[in-house]
Amino acid sequence: MTDIKINIDLLKEFERGLDPSHPEASKIPAKVLGYGEMSTVFEIKDESRKNLAYKRIPIFKYQKELGHYEDIYYKYNRTLKDVIGINVPPWGFTSFPCEQGYIVGYDVQEKLPPESFGNKAIHTLNDDDIVTLFRLILRQLRKVWDFNKEKTSLEIGIDGQISNWVIKDFDTNNPHIGPETQLYYVDTSTPFIRKHGVEQLDPELFLRSAPSFLLWLIRWLFLEDVMTRYYDFHLVVVDFIANFYKEQRPELIPRLVEVANGVFTTEANHLNIAPVSIKEVHSYYKEDALIWTIFLAMRRLDRFIHKWILRKPYIYILPGKIKR
Repeated sequence: MTDIKINIDLLKEFERGLDPSHPEASKIPAKVLGYGEMSTVFEIKDESRKNLAYKRIPIFKYQKELGHYEDIYYKYNRTLKDVIGINVPPWGFTSFPCEQGYIVGYDVQEKLPPESFGNKAIHTLNDDDIVTLFRLILRQLRKVWDFNKEKTSLEIGIDGQISNWVIKDFDTNNPHIGPETQLYYVDTSTPFIRKHGVEQLDPELFLRSAPSFLLWLIRWLFLEDVMTRYYDFHLVVVDFIANFYKEQRPELIPRLVEVANGVFTTEANHLNIAPVSIKEVHSYYKEDALIWTIFLAMRRLDRFIHKWILRKPYIYILPGKIKR
């Protein structure tokens, strides 16, 4: 059961007329709301659905793997919201087969004001308020590892970077963050769940959007790291702080490292988290930025090969230029 009503007929019509290279020029135009490393979030320009954000996932070949993904997607959202206590926007999921032979899934959320996303807000808030926001997010993240420490059959992972958090009731005319400010977590389409220590999300699904000529290298070098880092509080916080390089606020990093280590030794002392260093954050970002820059360049090459050499459709929407 979903939180919002989804017009599947509209999505089918949208999918039939979609131009993945230029979604804004599709038969039913789409407005890109944001780019991630692996996916694009967009709004379909239809008056009846302008309050929704869509994340398109054209990676499923069989109904069984789709059904499994949908099950853990629902469980992830419900666990975050109802068990762990992290707010997520109203959400839903739908899917249908396409003429090209794959099954496309759509993660759908209530669209939130773009200026209230953390990566936008850190350019309008003063430094003290950004630090307050950082503390609030750390407290939300701590809830995940408090849950994991209970040693239930489930273990939850989370991508804590600043662009995945939205400030509730954010006032752009008077931008301010206080200790009572509430947040939403929006990146629930990659449901990191382990059950009895076994990863429930099939990583091979997400390799389908990777260039075929790179699959062996990605499996060998990166897959295990990507699938495990989001279960490690220390690495999630390193990734979170390193994201401030990408968001063009590197001057805040020394202060954020100090705050994170303070939280680790006080509020999260029971979790025994190793301290973060500025050197570690810098090294992590350089390596991570290089990996994703190369990966995106190879995906663009793969799109070129499909469209102009193999003369086959390329079904994925690639991010635009990502400033680092």
